[in-house]
Parts: sequence; C-alpha cells; structure tokens
Amino acid sequence: MASQNVFKTLKKVFPSNSTAVTDQEIADKIAKTLITAGLKPLQTTPSLLSNLNSRVTHLVLSNPHLPLHSCLFFFNFLCRNQSLAQIPDLQAHVTLFYRLYEARKFAQLKIVLNSMVNNIDLQCPVPKIVALIENGRKNPNFVEKLCDMLLRVYADNRVFDEALGVFDYMDQNGIQIEERSCFVLLLALKKYDRMDLFFGFFDRMVEKGVEVTVYSLTVVVDGLCKRREVDRAKKLVGELAGKGIKPNVYTFNTLMNAYITRNDFEGVDEILNLMDKDHVDYNVTTYSLLMDWYANSGKFDDAERLFKEMCNRGIEPDVHVYTSAICWTCKLGNVRRASELFDELIERGLVPNCHNYGALINGLCKVGQMEAAEILVNEMQSKGIDANQVVFNTLIDGYCRKRMIDDALSMQVLMEGKGFKSDVYTFNTIASGLCRLNRNEEAKWLLLAMAEKGVAPNLVSFTTLIDIYCKEGNFVEAKRIIQEMKTKGEKPNIVTYNALIDGYIKKGKMKEAHKLKYEMEENGMKPDLYTYTSLIHGECIAENVDEALRLFNEITWRGLTRNVVTFTAMILGLSKKGRTDEAFRLYDDMIKEGLTPDDRVYSSLVSSLHTAKS
Repeated sequence: MASQNVFKTLKKVFPSNSTAVTDQEIADKIAKTLITAGLKPLQTTPSLLSNLNSRVTHLVLSNPHLPLHSCLFFFNFLCRNQSLAQIPDLQAHVTLFYRLYEARKFAQLKIVLNSMVNNIDLQCPVPKIVALIENGRKNPNFVEKLCDMLLRVYADNRVFDEALGVFDYMDQNGIQIEERSCFVLLLALKKYDRMDLFFGFFDRMVEKGVEVTVYSLTVVVDGLCKRREVDRAKKLVGELAGKGIKPNVYTFNTLMNAYITRNDFEGVDEILNLMDKDHVDYNVTTYSLLMDWYANSGKFDDAERLFKEMCNRGIEPDVHVYTSAICWTCKLGNVRRASELFDELIERGLVPNCHNYGALINGLCKVGQMEAAEILVNEMQSKGIDANQVVFNTLIDGYCRKRMIDDALSMQVLMEGKGFKSDVYTFNTIASGLCRLNRNEEAKWLLLAMAEKGVAPNLVSFTTLIDIYCKEGNFVEAKRIIQEMKTKGEKPNIVTYNALIDGYIKKGKMKEAHKLKYEMEENGMKPDLYTYTSLIHGECIAENVDEALRLFNEITWRGLTRNVVTFTAMILGLSKKGRTDEAFRLYDDMIKEGLTPDDRVYSSLVSSLHTAKS
C-alpha cells in the first residue's frame, strides 16, 4: 500500500502532459519522494518514471540530501527493472562510486564495480571512467582508490588487458600503485596460467619502482620453478636480495622443492647454506621436503634424524609429515616403528585421515600381515573414514603377494560393490597373482576382458600378456601383442624384452634371444642383470660355455653387479662341462663379493670333480 502511495505521489509530480519540467527539478522531486516515502519497494510502472534520463539519474544519486541507502535503493531498483527505458549507465555507476567512497563503504563499492565490469555495455578504458568524475582533480585520493580497486576487480574477473591498462594509466599519471593490488593481479595471472603476462607484469612492477615484497617475489619464484627455470629463479632471489628484499622460508622452500624435483643435490645444499647464512629457520614444510628427499634417496637414517630434530625444536609435525614418515619407515620393512608413529600422531591430537591409514595398511600388506591390515581397515571405517580405491588396490596386492588369490578376487568384488571400478592397476595386480600360481589361462582371460570393461591396458598389461604367450611358446601371438601396444602408444621396455628373451631361451632359441638383445640396445635400452643372467643360463644349457663366460665378463664392464643367481648359472655351466678349476675360481670370487652359495653350487662343484676325473 505504501509503495502504491509512492507511485501516486510520483504521478502527481510528473503528469503525462508535463514537458516543461527541468532535469534538476525532476531529480529533486524524485529524491524528495524517496526520502519522504521511505525505502519500500517500487513497483514496475514505466509511466511514472518516463521522464528519467542519464542526467536525472546522475542528479538523484549525487543529491547530498538523499541518504546513501536511498541512493543504493534507487540504483538497484533501476538495475533490476530492465524494462525501464533508462537503466544506470556508466555515469550513474561513477556517481555512486563517489558516494560510496565518501561513506567509506569499500566492500559495497567493490560489488558495484564488479557489476560494471561484468556488464559488456559498460566496459571501457579507465581514462573514460576517470573523465566522468566531477571535480576529480580536487579529490585525487578518490581517483587513486578507484583505480586501485579497478585493478583488483579486473584481476578477479580475469579481464587482464584492462587490468594492465589501469596499471599503465596509474603509472603515467603519477598515481600511487599499491603493491597489494599488484600481488592480486600476479596471483590471478598465475592461477589462470597467463604466464606470458605474469612475468612481463612483474618486470614492469620492478621497472616502475613499485614496492616489491617477499610475497610477490615468492609467487614469481614459484612460477619460474614450475617452468623448470630454477637457476633463473635463484638469480632473481639474489638480485632482489641485493635491493633489500630478503627471501623468507617460503621462498627457500619453493626453490628447494624445485632442486629436489630435478635431483640436484648441490642445489639443495646451496639453498640450505643460504638459509643458514640468512638465519632463516626451517618450518614444517622444510623438514617435510628434506625428509621425503632423504627417504626417496635411501637415506632413511638422515630422514629419521630430521624427524627427531624437528620434534626437539618444538615444531609440531602435521598429518602430512606423519604420512611421509610412516611411508618411508614401511619401505624399510619396519612396520613396528610405523605403527608407533601412527599412535604418536593420535597422541598429539591429530586426526588420522585416509592417507595415514593407507600408508600403514600398505606397509602391513608388503610384509604379509594381512590380518593386521584388515583390522586397520575396519578401524578406519568405524571412524567414518571410507577406504578409497588406493586402499582396496593395496589390499588386493597384499593378498596376491601371499598367493591368497581368492581373497584378492573377493576384495575386488567388495570394492566394486562400494562403487569403485576396477582400474588397470587392479587388473594387472590380479593377473600377476594368477601367473604366480601358474593360472596363466585365467590371467590371460582377465587381461583380454579389460577392454570390454572400458579399461585400457597399459605397458604392464601388455608385458604380462607377452610373458604368458612366451611361456606357452606362442611367439606369433606375443609379437602381435607388441605391434598392438605400439599402435596404442606404448613402447616396449626392458621388462617386455626380458619376457621375450626368456621365452625364446626356454625354447632353446638362442639366436632369436640374442637378436632381441641387440634390438633392445638399438632402441636405447641397456640390458640389465636379468637379461644377462637369462642369456648365460641359456648358453650354458646349450653347452656354449665360452659364450656364457663372455656374457658373464661383459656384466662387469657394463657397470652391473653380479648376484647369486648369475654366479650360480655360470658355475653350473662350467661344472657340467668338467671345467673344474674355472668353476672353483668363480666360487672364490663369489665368496669375496660377499655372496652366499646355495646347495646347487656345492652339488655342481662336487659333480664337476667326478666329471673331470672321468
């Protein structure tokens, strides 16, 4: 009822036959009506506001007697009613900006700026916006604040060319540029992968003398590191350090992570030395990076030392650190210590997540403690933490390692019942488990059925199939699989070649086996110890002991280390031919290298004595 009274009043003020009323009079009467009628919603009645134009709207909004909330009401009313002939234009927006600025309503000002930036009809270069400000020269602070907010709003809305235009306008007109606003633009450019503009803008910041903080520096360092330009990033840190912008622990962590990623030990040491020189203390991320690095490099004692050092310094390990520590402790096979770490995590008041449970479950499965792994899964689920696909695949792998294939298949059914689809890892794991039990036909059927279930086979799948066909002596099908994998973008690796070589050797086809070795080398792959051991064993069976010895000696200058299996194959071959002295010399070499012979070696040496005597 009250809103109808507003329109009745407006109708009296603006009769349809009135043409002599000025814009100022119309604006004054609208403002007066709004003040007296309150802020009740106006109904859409175009005839009541038919005399509105851009000038009238501007005059209403700039009327100092009209309260700001009434201005906003009027402005929003016009924006909502698209059927009106006059909706707020650029001038109306700028006028409202100034009212909001005067009232220090910066949050509301940003909202209105957002609506302007997202209106394609209102988008224009910043000089045109500033030109609409009345008495803008008398209030340069408003122009500065408007440009600063525009820079941020353009960045938030990914209008990067306009944002850079605002930066240039501010620089050319001597307007102070806030580093925080530049930081917002840098983050946006990086987030949306506009790295060409990202690096160029930072260079302009430095060139134009914008104050650069360590936060902007760290963002740029991270961008360079992600592009693998680590040396350039370190050089930039050094240059800006000379200008008084000292890197902090986050900057150093970013550089360290990049050096760790490319296995640059010297680079990591250099960063650690710089941190020590600048008296920058490690934080939890620093320790986490270093512990992971040491553990992945096999330096488990150093990783454990750092973990203890971190705790002694009062730096609380987070859930991620504990996950990492549990993982590398399990790699050592020390599941007891891993369990202690898990308990310690809970004692510190941290809430274990799926990754913590998964790391410990994986460790238990690797050492064959499947009952303990199952208990942990049940505990995990009782606490409302659902097992994910990684955990299910880990359990399946554990069962397969223990030759509990039926349990593995049951776990697969349970996993799929939980809504997870068997992936290529699931199929490969079960197929390998079936092969260990010589259930090759089932493994082959499983791998061939993968495609029907929408799972694309990978290198491991193809290699397993090739190995099965080679064991069957079906080299035609094995070669067909190799061609198929090549057409699907999968290149045979050394494991694939070894499967083929082993298959030919078992069928006594040494010529084909050697041909594959040469082909492998031509494709840039170096034969490994398994390759040589298979060939040595095959040549010994074929009684080509001299060729076997040549291969045996080739192992050393290839930089490989001979193991028990390699020595055993060669000693058996020499013993069979009655070459006792050579066999015993190899036995002595075997002992010197710290290897323990098995019963077959002793038996073959004894039999060689009889062969030599006869």
